[in-house]
Amino acid sequence: MNRFDTLLLPDRGQSAHPIEVIAPAAHDTWLATQSSRVRATLAAQRFRGKAGSHAIVPDEGDGWHVVAAIDNDTPWALAKLAEQLPGGTYRVDGHEGGELGWLLGQYSFDRYRKPDRTDPRILLTRDAASLAETLRLAEATAWVRDLVNTGAGDLGPAELEASAEALARRHGATVTVRRGDELEQGYPLIHAVGRAASRDRAPRLIELTWGTPGAPRVALVGKGVCFDTGGLDIKPSSGMRLMKKDMGGAAHALALADLVMAARLPIRLHLLIPAVENAIAGDAFRPGDVLRSRKGLTVENTNTDAEGRLILADALTRAAEEKPELILDYATLTGAARVALGPDLPPLFTDDDALATDLLAAGTAAADPLWRLPLWDAYDEMLKSDIADMVNAPDGGFAGAITAALFLRRFVPKDIAWAHMDVFAWRPTAKPGRPKGGDAYALRTSFAVLKRRYAG
Repeated sequence: MNRFDTLLLPDRGQSAHPIEVIAPAAHDTWLATQSSRVRATLAAQRFRGKAGSHAIVPDEGDGWHVVAAIDNDTPWALAKLAEQLPGGTYRVDGHEGGELGWLLGQYSFDRYRKPDRTDPRILLTRDAASLAETLRLAEATAWVRDLVNTGAGDLGPAELEASAEALARRHGATVTVRRGDELEQGYPLIHAVGRAASRDRAPRLIELTWGTPGAPRVALVGKGVCFDTGGLDIKPSSGMRLMKKDMGGAAHALALADLVMAARLPIRLHLLIPAVENAIAGDAFRPGDVLRSRKGLTVENTNTDAEGRLILADALTRAAEEKPELILDYATLTGAARVALGPDLPPLFTDDDALATDLLAAGTAAADPLWRLPLWDAYDEMLKSDIADMVNAPDGGFAGAITAALFLRRFVPKDIAWAHMDVFAWRPTAKPGRPKGGDAYALRTSFAVLKRRYAG
């Protein structure tokens, strides 16, 4: 459990170690103004003003301060310092921002082992107005990380349901859950994907509602495949290794819902999480099966490892039934998205140019970027089936992220603004403030857009 509220405090003149920030380009000029004692100390620590480096310099008395070379104003500017400095209280001079990185630089996932460090690094901030929101953003990001990092044996559909229930209790929301064979009639795609799992990991559709009924409706949908074997089109062991993270879309939707409710945005929120385990058993759904969706469209199942879009289809249909003005969905949907854009840059799909503009601009401002890919109409014919309304996965592998998004688009009415984000939910290599493992992508971006649209 990460407690960030003790790591970022209002600056009321408390005793603290100063952090003096210099620009790398100004290092030589700055160094010339320092005493020989300071220069010798910096030389002993091999501090040459390289971006991201720092040194600890003794003061004239018994104290000491930090010199840090920082060349950006991203949220991660102070993250490396938070990871490396000794425990204590600090105040930054010569730089504004970076509090989020300071907090997340001290994130650790300790469910299965003792933490590497227990000495908190506390930052005093003069930006008291945004302190509460910064804490909430850090906590939401950490929640995504915790959920994704948790092993599938400890986080199945029932545990996702429990997370939604806990979230509802915090904010006075209402949760409705349909489970197991109850899904067969109303949500047949969710049922088909999850029916082979054991009884205690039965599929379910989790719905949370919150807010004034007459307020603008916004739906958040998150893919909750708690583990993905690939089904009968089984994945190789290397492909299955990280499939505990296949519920990363659900983690994003939960965390975003938490931010929305904590900020008391004036909307009617509808959170939907189709939660399943794509398991292998005698009653697993098969390649070649024709499945009927909640919308009534039939799907020829050409690949049991393309199950995420199936469960999202029923959830999107349900979301649209309430006639929201906006639907945002999050899913660890395709490897093709990673091939196209890598792990750091989630593709954004939407036919709504204004929504795309808002999301892309917010992503740039928050250093939480998205990259728009087209819902290319000419590729829609790749979903054609000889025996059903569509296939779930075209042959050939071309444009896999796009055809998956086109599949989802068929379940969203054209008069509803909709955006699909194919998030990876995993960081394969560590960066300051962003350790290897589960991570949130487009979370801060999405919240910024919702806040801009509705908070005023």
